[in-house]
Parts: sequence; structure tokens; C-alpha cells
Amino acid sequence: ELPVFLEAVFINPPTRVAGTAVFLSSEKGSTPNALLHNLKHNKVLHEQNIFVTVRHHEVPWIGFDKRCEVEALGHHCWQVVLHFGFKNEPDVPEALELLKKRGVQLEEMETSYFLSRDIIIPTIGSGMALWREKLFASMHRNAAAAADFLHLPANRIVELGSKVEL
Repeated sequence: ELPVFLEAVFINPPTRVAGTAVFLSSEKGSTPNALLHNLKHNKVLHEQNIFVTVRHHEVPWIGFDKRCEVEALGHHCWQVVLHFGFKNEPDVPEALELLKKRGVQLEEMETSYFLSRDIIIPTIGSGMALWREKLFASMHRNAAAAADFLHLPANRIVELGSKVEL
């Protein structure tokens, strides 16, 4: 769980670097793989860290007044849930602007978006037919880019991940 993980990190905190890191996660409260990779390989944590989960709802519109849930995690870290109706444009940077009214200072050009990206590698002799593994790996690679869908600025995206063998 993210709060427990952060508590452990801050016992002996890594170097903090300027700017804001936005980590996208499919589940609220889970520790994003991109955060783990960033700490492991770069050994740094940004001044501000925002952990974002995007939720889509079966109502057409969700107004800006109900768009953003924020929970302070301490040490300039926040858990954020963004809500979008099915007719809303899921624009994450625009929605994060709402945090400024809640005391979280965001500078657009000093914000990086960290995405977790796992690469699927088919392996021979693992039990699944090789053609199925290749099909699955191809479908995984060709999935629509979440970054485009969420309107993340292409010049401020960092993808961190690992290879996963089937």
C-alpha cells in the first residue's frame, strides 16, 4: 500500500530533486511500478509527488467541482483521484490545475508524468502455445497509448518499466 511504502521511504529519504512528479496508477493506494523503478535506478524523489488514479463513470458529465479528490500523504506527496463522465474529455493536466486551489503548487513546465510500461516477451516452452504468446505480446504493444488518451504532454512523459516473460 502506498502510504506504508512512503512511510518506509522517508525513514531514510533519497535525494529530492526540483519539480513535480505525477505517477499514474490504475488503483488508488497502490504503489506505482514507475515510482519503484525511479527510486531503484535514479535514486531520487521529486520535491512534490502526485499519485493519480483516473476514474471513468457511467454518467455523461462530471463538473469541475466534483472532478478532483485530494488526500495529503505528507512530505509533499498527494493521492489524487480524477473523475470523468463518459462525455468529458479526460484531460489530466487540465484537471490537475484544480489542485492549485487546494494548496498544491504546480508549475506546468516543471511537472513530469511517470508511466509504468511493461514489455511482454514470448518464451518457448512455457506452457502456452507460442502463437498465442506472440499474439498477446503484439496486442499489448499495440494498445492505445494511455498518454494520448489522457492528454499528457509528450515532451514531459517518462516511461519506466521492465520485461515480463510469458
